[in-house]
Amino acid sequence: MYDVIGDIHGCYEEFVTLTEQLGYDWESGIPIHPHGRKLVFVGDLTDRGPKSLETAALVWELVVHQKQAYYSPGNHCNKLYRFFIGRKVQQTHGLETTVAEYEALGRREQKTIQKKFIDLYESSPLYHVLDEGKLVTCHAGIRQDYIGREGKKVETFVLYGDITGEKHPDGSPVRRDWAQRYTGDAWIIYGHTPVRDPRFVNKTANIDTGAVFGGRLTALRYPEMSTVSVPSSMPFVTEKFRSFD
Repeated sequence: MYDVIGDIHGCYEEFVTLTEQLGYDWESGIPIHPHGRKLVFVGDLTDRGPKSLETAALVWELVVHQKQAYYSPGNHCNKLYRFFIGRKVQQTHGLETTVAEYEALGRREQKTIQKKFIDLYESSPLYHVLDEGKLVTCHAGIRQDYIGREGKKVETFVLYGDITGEKHPDGSPVRRDWAQRYTGDAWIIYGHTPVRDPRFVNKTANIDTGAVFGGRLTALRYPEMSTVSVPSSMPFVTEKFRSFD
């Protein structure tokens, strides 16, 4: 039994509220479900929201230290990882907010969160195959023929979606609607592309309902296949939500 959480992007308070609604107990300082349900994170823990580093530290505690949850990285996680290991990255598209949080910390705190996030990223797979292959969780989706595989093509698809190489006028990548062509038997639960409401197509579900853009933070309960959402405290940004009409 799993509760798959959409892109948090530093919306920590919404995450706490959502897990409480899902029945998780925070008495120990982390969300633990009394009936053994496990949280699954589909990436993009950080950037743009107010508490990115607190979110990252909590997920490290759950996944790496306590082994009570599952996580696979998103494209924003990949960029923060590259920043932490000293690669040259552009501090844009939200990374600048996480870096500002980081730079406001003392040197010891910086070292601690840097190590935790690197540990979390390096110890986590690109995607999880759960429930004996009946459930796949990942950031931007995955092609049926990529399940069980690794490599650069798989990584690019999982982190960024089915990109064409072209750009929209705002600089964002053009992405094909891969879910329309999915014919697999496993449920694929993912995020990455903000939508107004959870989007079910074939046996896929996009649960990124744009918490950081003023939408909602959403969880999908598996195997029930029901969703639970809480409203965001962030300003609503209409143009950030994709319409598939």
